[in-house]
Amino acid sequence: MLYGWTGRILLINLSSSSWKIWEPPKNLLMEYLGGSGVGFRLIYDFYDITSEAFSPKTPLIFATGPLNGTRVFGAARHSVISFSPLTNTIFDSSSGGYFGVTIKFAGYDAIIFEGIARKPIYVVIENDEITIEDANHLWGRTVSETMRILHEDLGKHFKIATIGPAGENLVKFANIMNDQMHASGRGGLGAVMGYKKIKAIAIAGDKKIKEAHPEKLQEQLDNMRIRLIWSPILGRAYKKYGTSGLLTLINEWGLLPTKNFQKSYFEHADKISGEALTKILIGIHSCYFCPVACKRKTKVNNLEIDGPEYETIVNLGSMILVHDIKNIAELNYLANDYGLDTISLGGTLACALELSEMGKLPIKIKWGDKETIAKLIRDIALRRGIGNDLAEGSKRLAEKYGAPDVAVHVKGLEVPAYDPRGAFGIALSYGTSYRGACHLRAWTISFEVIGVPHLLNRFSSLEKPALVAYLQNLTMVYNSLILCQHYGVEFDEEPLAALLSAVTGVEYSKEILIKIGERIWNLARLINVKRGFSSKDDVLPKRLLTPHKEGPIKGRIPPYDLMLKHYYEVRGWDENGIPTEQKLKELGLIGDKNE
Repeated sequence: MLYGWTGRILLINLSSSSWKIWEPPKNLLMEYLGGSGVGFRLIYDFYDITSEAFSPKTPLIFATGPLNGTRVFGAARHSVISFSPLTNTIFDSSSGGYFGVTIKFAGYDAIIFEGIARKPIYVVIENDEITIEDANHLWGRTVSETMRILHEDLGKHFKIATIGPAGENLVKFANIMNDQMHASGRGGLGAVMGYKKIKAIAIAGDKKIKEAHPEKLQEQLDNMRIRLIWSPILGRAYKKYGTSGLLTLINEWGLLPTKNFQKSYFEHADKISGEALTKILIGIHSCYFCPVACKRKTKVNNLEIDGPEYETIVNLGSMILVHDIKNIAELNYLANDYGLDTISLGGTLACALELSEMGKLPIKIKWGDKETIAKLIRDIALRRGIGNDLAEGSKRLAEKYGAPDVAVHVKGLEVPAYDPRGAFGIALSYGTSYRGACHLRAWTISFEVIGVPHLLNRFSSLEKPALVAYLQNLTMVYNSLILCQHYGVEFDEEPLAALLSAVTGVEYSKEILIKIGERIWNLARLINVKRGFSSKDDVLPKRLLTPHKEGPIKGRIPPYDLMLKHYYEVRGWDENGIPTEQKLKELGLIGDKNE
């Protein structure tokens, strides 16, 4: 008997409008856990790992983990896995809320969509009943409209994931929205969903997730609860201000991206900070079974808005010189309703604004012009006018208009809201992530700025390669269990192993768990290598290796090449960034399919 896992994966073939249930081998679940780990392994074993994102051969996978739907705090997320149309890499994107746990309550560890529907459809899943419905009446509608209609038609007990017009129009940074405000953002997996003609997925279920050792689990949960209460980040900062509470500190330390990374300090930061957000705050809420409640609900001009989060405030604020929290909240609403990733949106808008300032765009856009920017957001989602060029992302936009260095990206993915010239670990994290520039695959900011669990010299490079590799491995554990990464500032592999052992009845040590994380990271690297990626792609943009001439981090740049060389050594990869045969044998990846 399986505990934690359901032992069932739902396969839906859109081309034939058919479905079946597959029982995966137990060792797949035990060695890759769930979420991103199982998703990567399924793609590696059963699909063409060289296919394009927009291809009938490419699957779209929604995956949960063994802790989802249990009593474990923060285990409310799910992972969406496919190939990215923005970066061409293997890609995973996680989201919170209630949709992921409901996949488990319906009785599935994962749902795989194969092929392409002939016309727009939405999928209804209620336990073992699956139907594929016509979605012509929903096609073209925004996220909020789609969710309202489906809730009216199906009932509020259904949890819904949907794309907006951006996904339908194959915008390369379109996201998937679930439970109103939660996003599987980054990488354009919403466009993959749109390519497959899936407008929405509605799911409901009432099955219980079995726990192997309820008493042992309760002991771990009691300890977890105490640590959450006393945690300075989870129990205080996030609980009081949400993720926006970081903004003032990041600005003071000189890491706040401003004017497309031309500066790293914003003189109007007080107007867009977590404290400023409280002036328009009307409520807070949490994901399923999470006591932190970091989510914010705001109200501007009679419009109720979910968020904005820290990354959105920066990318639709200081990056494009919007310095009114109300304006940022409205832009956030538009982005969510049309289904656009706010980090890539902000980076692409900033790129366009700079190109316009240089006289390279056929239109004029002014920094901080909220009304023009709002119109551009709609134009991007609808691929209308110049919005059609912006819909391709900053890399392609800047290349088309003859100024490639204006795009601040890694592997085509726009850089998040921490300037790596002010924290050398995050520089290496950006450059080596399989997704492209990503802070969520090794959030070194916890060590380099916040000081949790302890503070490291942010301008030191010596220990950063080992730190980044360790955090990447731990992140893969989090994204496969699948747990909220905010918890990573307080809980490392030791308590995670104890929680997993109590839930599943399978004994996991902290050493085994971190080795699983390393296996999954190397598997993602193998897939990218097969797709043509190597050390040539593990690079930072020129702008981020050029020191600021003023501000708190004036004159600082990371010794990136040296750190990258040491990182490859720590990883057991060769000088081209390819895992060695010895490393693959150690992780049990040698001799597998596609090797």
